[in-house]
Amino acid sequence: MTLLILGVLLWSFAHLFKRLFPGPRAALDDRFGAASKAFFAVPLVLSVVLMVMGYRGNTAPEIYQTPGFMVHLNNTLMLLAVVFFGLGNSKSRARQLFRHPMLYGVMTWSVAHLLVNGDLASIVLFGGLLLWAIAEVVLINAKEPVTTWRGGSLAGDIKLGVISVVLYLVILGVHMWLGVWPLPAPGAA
Repeated sequence: MTLLILGVLLWSFAHLFKRLFPGPRAALDDRFGAASKAFFAVPLVLSVVLMVMGYRGNTAPEIYQTPGFMVHLNNTLMLLAVVFFGLGNSKSRARQLFRHPMLYGVMTWSVAHLLVNGDLASIVLFGGLLLWAIAEVVLINAKEPVTTWRGGSLAGDIKLGVISVVLYLVILGVHMWLGVWPLPAPGAA
């Protein structure tokens, strides 16, 4: 559990550093230029390694159980999360509706997983990343002016939809390959 907690904390700190400590972050950028990104890329990669090792190697107790039908809601929310992730870099008209689509993707992904995973490790991982994403949105909204993206096209909407469905299917396949069955069991309500 320690590795998992350290991973979530390191991920959160590395991402929140710019908002919480704008002076030191600007000083790093001034001194090292684009190379200053390595100061944050290395801890972020390490945080992912810690989270994966901590989550996969954990035998955390079950805190709550969810009904089987939650898998349907999980899968629907996961498709929405993939759309949110892609929306931030898309040419979709929907992009102008959301200020923080990637962070909304993290929030949706986290909630979707909390609906079907009630063990302590899942609560720490998905709950921790949910709290980080919420904090990030609050801090960005408080410190940065709103800039609305303008543009997009029907072709951008279609491209986002197709890529999102394909990526969602890839994610399902990876889960199955890892031995995690993400679909409702046959005969489940």
